[in-house]
Amino acid sequence: MTEQQKFMMLALEQAKISASEDEVPIGAIVVKDGQVIAVAHNTRNATKNAVEHAEVVAISRACQALNDWRLTGCSLYVTLEPCVMCLGACYNARISNLYFGAFDLSGAGCIHLAEHIGNTLNHHLNIQGGICDKECSQILTDYFKTKR
Repeated sequence: MTEQQKFMMLALEQAKISASEDEVPIGAIVVKDGQVIAVAHNTRNATKNAVEHAEVVAISRACQALNDWRLTGCSLYVTLEPCVMCLGACYNARISNLYFGAFDLSGAGCIHLAEHIGNTLNHHLNIQGGICDKECSQILTDYFKTKR
């Protein structure tokens, strides 16, 4: 198992917590220097707050952990391709690497926008998708089957 897969599996554990709380099962973790500094899962329903996506919560917790809004040198692992809001949070927090599991097949994900956004800022964000994609896709498929 690669380091990226190991960390994605930790993010997947957070997604399982989301599912158990009847939230869309998305989990995220922030890693710096090989150490997990923040974990989070979706809490939009519980908090009644539209911006409580796993990525935003994890970034906020990482900023608290480091006592800095700049997360340079940090990597964000998230089980689903981030939305535009979460991609913007990655750029604003100066995340260095974004790794995600499942691609957002609805077309609302970030990959198609990342190059354009990156060209308008002075910060580069390395993005890689498809890490543990089968596992990350399956938890979403299973969750939405129960909703239909």
